[in-house]
Amino acid sequence: MQLVKPAAKQAVATPELAVDSRGLLQGRNEVLIRHGNETYRLRHTRNDKLILTK
Repeated sequence: MQLVKPAAKQAVATPELAVDSRGLLQGRNEVLIRHGNETYRLRHTRNDKLILTK
C-alpha cells in the first residue's frame, strides 16, 4: 500500500481592489490616511500627480 500525501494548499489569486482617487479625495487636494499607528498624507498636485508622504 502506498501513502498519498494531501495536495499542498495553493494560493488563490484574488482581484486587486481599485479605489478611484476622486472617491478618496472628495474634491480636496489632500487627505490624511491612517495605517496602523502611522499617518500618511495623500496629495493631488497641480500636475495631476498623486504624492503619498509619511
